[in-house]
Amino acid sequence: MSPWFWFGIWLLIALGPMVHSWYRNTPISLGISISLMLSFLLQSLLEMTIGLNLFAQGALVPAVAFEFEHLHRLFTSAWLHAGILHILGNLLVIILVGVPLEQRLGRGRFLITYLVGVLGGNIGWALANSQSFVFCIGASGAAFGLLGCYLAGWPRDEIEFPLILIRKWPVAWIALFKFGIEILQYPTSTSNIAHLAHITGFIACYVLAKPIAKGGLIPIGTIDGGPSASGGQAAQRQALMSRMGDLFTDPWEGKLKGPALRTLQRLREEGDELETRQAWLEQLAEQAHCPVCQGDLKTIDSAGITRLSCASNPSHLDWP
Repeated sequence: MSPWFWFGIWLLIALGPMVHSWYRNTPISLGISISLMLSFLLQSLLEMTIGLNLFAQGALVPAVAFEFEHLHRLFTSAWLHAGILHILGNLLVIILVGVPLEQRLGRGRFLITYLVGVLGGNIGWALANSQSFVFCIGASGAAFGLLGCYLAGWPRDEIEFPLILIRKWPVAWIALFKFGIEILQYPTSTSNIAHLAHITGFIACYVLAKPIAKGGLIPIGTIDGGPSASGGQAAQRQALMSRMGDLFTDPWEGKLKGPALRTLQRLREEGDELETRQAWLEQLAEQAHCPVCQGDLKTIDSAGITRLSCASNPSHLDWP
């Protein structure tokens, strides 16, 4: 059977947990972690049973990295690993750093950050070794990218991490220690570890962290001890509430009557909480009509905030 057939099976196994996580609305950081573990298990099984090494199909090859038929390697190489210690080291960072970071960024922005780390690490390594045909594999660029993003956004968060001792450490200490070690090792290293990929993955996410995080769950620079602290959920809720629109604007220009008018009044009296605002807006959507076309209204969820919209033409109404 063709190696590419098995590579396709491996790719489906790698994508499955992430797709499932996305559609079930569970943490994408854990979906990625499960994806890495399952893809490594299948990779190892294929090597032991039929002697197939997937590096030939999916590993990054710097000399051909930017040729069209090899572009997939910029991504797939991050799901291939050289051994159990290699993948465990990456999973340690992705779980311990990724889970709290996702609580700051939100699922979509976390996934973007992770992929920026993958590309940043692989592109940096490929450009620096453009004549090399030696395989490069592993999710280390992405793992270091998560550290870079966290350092740029919430450096004073404290998270559990095995830095000398297993305890809570400020993110800034963890990130700068890990990054510093890579900087020191890169010029003199004779090992097969791609230190430059770690460095460029870190830098890419550090530079792009603020544009990516803009509009996310928790504003950049929030100081509350970290998402595992008691203030984390309160800070997230406060961030959402700060983006709720003004209920005292009136797109109907005072023309609402009867039940719709009474619902609007109750909404203005009680709509300072996320849940009550959602409930009254849903009721108002059933009672009122679009102020432009007189059509039906519907509620939409916009990054955790409920809004009213015209069912036939959203440009007619986006309120509050």
